[in-house]
Amino acid sequence: MKLAWWKLLSIFLLFYTLIFGMLVPLKTGITDVNPRKIQCGQKITLLAQGYNSLYTRYQSPRAWLKLDSVHALAATAIRVKNDRLMEIDFETPAYLPDTQKVKELTLVIDDVVDGVSLLPNATFINRGDTTNIQAGKAAWSKIIAGTHAHQGIAFPYRNILYETIRNTYFHVPMWFVMFALFGVAVYYNIKFLRTGDLTWDIRAYSFIQVGVLFGLLGLFTGALWATYTWGEPFPMDLKIVMTYTALSIYFAYFLLRSAFESFEQRARISSVYSIFAFASLIPLLYVVPRLAGKDSLHPGNGGNIAFGSQDLDNTMRLIFYPASIGWILLGIWIATLVTRTLLIEDKLFSK
Repeated sequence: MKLAWWKLLSIFLLFYTLIFGMLVPLKTGITDVNPRKIQCGQKITLLAQGYNSLYTRYQSPRAWLKLDSVHALAATAIRVKNDRLMEIDFETPAYLPDTQKVKELTLVIDDVVDGVSLLPNATFINRGDTTNIQAGKAAWSKIIAGTHAHQGIAFPYRNILYETIRNTYFHVPMWFVMFALFGVAVYYNIKFLRTGDLTWDIRAYSFIQVGVLFGLLGLFTGALWATYTWGEPFPMDLKIVMTYTALSIYFAYFLLRSAFESFEQRARISSVYSIFAFASLIPLLYVVPRLAGKDSLHPGNGGNIAFGSQDLDNTMRLIFYPASIGWILLGIWIATLVTRTLLIEDKLFSK
């Protein structure tokens, strides 16, 4: 029982991930705003559609069209149609606070019931033929203050991601497991090179097999996620291309092992190859995408911040980190089972 505690921990953490990762709701958001184009100097009515919203229970809702960090326009009237639909009136000033012809506006809605919800690029405003920067700054000088926080436990609402944000607990840990197993395999490779004991090579081979399996699961869960968020399962994103390259290097590891009949020669050469293959993962998956300097669909590359408040808040961290530990322990568990199987086969065939 003492030897199985970490296996029980793995099962507990994965059940915890599945239950809370699926049941905790998302925060209130805004899915759509109409019209998408408005004009300066006009009275307009925006129709806002909410997500996980309770508009009919709002006590004193407020709304703004946010131009930037210092310029916003407060709504003149708000009419709630139902829990998911709201009409918001604005009187747009005749001028914008700069010389740009078209500006993107973020719709911000606030109430004590749901807290703050917003939609970036909710609508676009045209300034017209004339400009008056000073008048525009004065008209758009409303400061958004006194907003309310969301009450209760909820995951962040992110446009485009929506409910697929829950895939964070499955897709990302797959790569953590892959790295962990490949790292353990390198340790076993070094042990073999130092001792010449073939059992270490068998252990390394087992962990690499399971590591590649979790890498493929990472690609599969990523393809499902990309289909719903980016519109295609395998977009030509640099980090995805580097992932293909990294896994191809490990597929070549299996081909290399099959090219030798001598157990000792196969183990020695494949061990050296495995060490260099693992050393290539960091440059391929992290350094190259960052050095490319191009915008990337993946967080952590091209200015797209990873594991920040924009894509992983404190509520998600309560599930994400236990999920990562649970998946890593599961990967090690599977690898140890494969190792035992191969060691038994080795003993049977060696007799």
